[in-house]
Amino acid sequence: MTTSTVIELVRNSNPVGERVELARYTVPTAGERIIYGQRVDGVVRLVDVPANGRGRAYLIERELETDGFAALKALVTDYLEQAVAHAQIPMEESVLDRYLRHLEDQVEAT
Repeated sequence: MTTSTVIELVRNSNPVGERVELARYTVPTAGERIIYGQRVDGVVRLVDVPANGRGRAYLIERELETDGFAALKALVTDYLEQAVAHAQIPMEESVLDRYLRHLEDQVEAT
C-alpha cells in the first residue's frame, strides 16, 4: 500500500480527498480491478473499480477512519485473498449466496 498527500476538493458542498490506489488484482471473469481509498465528507471509503474504467464499481467499506490504518490494511489484504480464493470480485456475490453455494456443493459431493 502507498500513502500520499491528501488534496481536498469540494463536490456538492462536500469536501472530497484525493483518490489513492491501494491495490490491484485480476480475476478471470472481470479482468484487472483497482481498490481505491478516498475521504469523502470526512468519511474514508474503499471502492473496487475496473482498471479500464468501464463496468461496475463496488463500495467495499466506508467509515474506516474509526478503526485506523491497520484495519484498512487488513481489510484490503482479506479482500484480495477472497478475490484469489473465489476467482471473482468479492463484492459481486453476497456472503449468504456464497455460503448457500458451498452447501449445495457439499450435498452434491455426498
